[in-house]
Amino acid sequence: MASKVTFIGAGNMAGAIIGGMIESGVSPDDIMATSPSDDILAPLRERLSIHTATDNAAAVAESDVVVLAVKPQIMREVCEKMRDAVQARRPLIVSVAAGLPAETLEHWLGGDLPLVRCMPNTPALVGAGAAGLYANANVDDAQRRLATELMEAVGLVEWVDDEALLDAVTAVSGSAPAYFFLMFEAMEETGVKLGLPADTARRLAMQTALGAAKMALSSDKLPGELKRNVMSPGGTTERAVEHLEEAGLRRIMAEAMTACADRASEMADELGKR
Repeated sequence: MASKVTFIGAGNMAGAIIGGMIESGVSPDDIMATSPSDDILAPLRERLSIHTATDNAAAVAESDVVVLAVKPQIMREVCEKMRDAVQARRPLIVSVAAGLPAETLEHWLGGDLPLVRCMPNTPALVGAGAAGLYANANVDDAQRRLATELMEAVGLVEWVDDEALLDAVTAVSGSAPAYFFLMFEAMEETGVKLGLPADTARRLAMQTALGAAKMALSSDKLPGELKRNVMSPGGTTERAVEHLEEAGLRRIMAEAMTACADRASEMADELGKR
């Protein structure tokens, strides 16, 4: 990636992506981050040797890619203040802000811009993220590759052709780390009841989840087959899985994920009207 990239916002997600970019070979000299406060920028500048600025418009004037990484609640004000600079430069816009539709963002920035919406998740902070991306009609193939490289620096990237599917991405990966953290809590609590020390139960549960995910990602077998391979007839795993099925785990997950996707859609409507 030989493009100049500016991050509007210097929070955890921006820092994670910048760190991943540098690890993948992008020169810190090609990266800028902005924030109203130099106190926020200083640690990022010192740790990663990137450029920083407190003036968004000036930073955008030198950029090929602009990553919107501020809170959705202040996004309109931020976009409108740098609208003229964006229209003069016409960079690729990549938004990692949850809930804000591409059309709304493009309107706030003056319209007729190449814009990619990204739904990342928090494991990006440790280089193991999963992100869903959507491009508007103004994004060309080279810009899609740029956006892919940007987010692949911190994990897996999947594109969707319909922006509404980002709500499903939110349910499947964006919010999903919390589902697993809840399972870790439940497994730790039960492990303690069965006699294990809490830290032992916690580490065993987390390592097992990591191992299962690695097996699934590296295998050509579907999860159902991998599950069956662990289940000896009449054995312990079969008993546990049968209990989970009888208790309605599939129904519970479907209801929870549908509620998540519905809320993502509601938030898009709420934020887009501001």
